[in-house]
Amino acid sequence: MYCVLRTGLMLSLLAWAGMAAANPDFALVDLDGREHRLSDYRGKWVVVNYWATWCPPCLEEIPELVAFHDKHKDSDAVVLGVSMEKVAVEKLRRFVDENFVSYPVLPGSPNMDTVGPVRGLPTTYLVAPDGRLVARQVGGVTAAGIETFMNNSK
Repeated sequence: MYCVLRTGLMLSLLAWAGMAAANPDFALVDLDGREHRLSDYRGKWVVVNYWATWCPPCLEEIPELVAFHDKHKDSDAVVLGVSMEKVAVEKLRRFVDENFVSYPVLPGSPNMDTVGPVRGLPTTYLVAPDGRLVARQVGGVTAAGIETFMNNSK
């Protein structure tokens, strides 16, 4: 029941009216020094997750984001995790390794430009394969919820 309710709540929050912004883009460097731009992923769904290591709901959703990314990364979608805290790269890398995070983690900061408003953590945006910003979720997400939204948007 909890899973169904949570997925339903996520979908209702994701279907945010007026979300279809035209082609947002950003460029951030991951923990290995590789640059990632949203435009690099045209043709795939992109889940952009803003989070922090001190945020309990962020930590709860990491396994869901890992499962989603691992299932979809070679076909139709990727996850990009943007850390919204000032933390040393070595500390962030250790956190990523200890928590088995398989998707790219991009060190950011609370004052950086974002895909859209980040008023709380976690905040997740979904970018369609054509580059349009189509959904936002403030609070935790699930792999099943993201997949359902993607399937309903095709």
